[in-house]
Amino acid sequence: MAAQPVDALIDVRNVHKIFGNGTVAIKDMSLTISEGEFVSFLGPSGCGKSTALKMIAGLLSVSAGEIDVNGHPAGQGGETGDIGYVFQDATLMPWANVFDNVFLPLRLQGVSRRDATPRITEVLAQVGLSKFHKSYPRELSGGMKMRVSIARALVTNPKLLLLDEPFAALDEITRFKLNNDVLRLWEENNLTVIFVTHSVFESVYMSSRVVLMGARPGRVIEEIELPRAVGRTDEYRTSAEFGEHARTVTQALERTMTNVDH
Repeated sequence: MAAQPVDALIDVRNVHKIFGNGTVAIKDMSLTISEGEFVSFLGPSGCGKSTALKMIAGLLSVSAGEIDVNGHPAGQGGETGDIGYVFQDATLMPWANVFDNVFLPLRLQGVSRRDATPRITEVLAQVGLSKFHKSYPRELSGGMKMRVSIARALVTNPKLLLLDEPFAALDEITRFKLNNDVLRLWEENNLTVIFVTHSVFESVYMSSRVVLMGARPGRVIEEIELPRAVGRTDEYRTSAEFGEHARTVTQALERTMTNVDH
């Protein structure tokens, strides 16, 4: 196997995940992600995209193989808060206002409310929610709730941001706006991002690389490099370049659908 690149932030080596009921969720997955990349995991339902993301985050253990994140085994070592995770649902505390929802990771680290306030104020400004710090989740739209979730993931200044289909339930206009916001946050915060999506168009718009995964069992089938997604605007969505990349990824996705182990 080739040596791990010096700037690799994530190194996944021959990873398998088998659940207790015998389901093989991931089979022999290997992948390297360098610092500063924006990588999308794309594939059909049941191909292990979310499972892979959770193993990288250390939320699930591997059954075999190894995952290193920032030089440490996934879920071990490193600084607390090195990874920010955004789930499919905003998962906010309904009894807490926006400020206190974003404060939670820092509070769990033992940071005082007083010391945390400047950082919370900063990330709320980054996601456009400065005026809503006293609002409660029930008073927010779906898109605003997801912005709170993103702010909470960013408040610890992570190196790595993991997003598990965060916009799947949102309308297209809100989704497009949040796509742009995540790209801006990626640039402003010098993040490495892994983004799980079912959408070819979302993956092409946001990513510098698309990792296509096949189902039964989940594994990497193909990787497609794209132009680095810096300075993307809505005009890019209607460009010939975007259309060509979308066709390439669509054709690759169709190949993954026929690449099934029986």
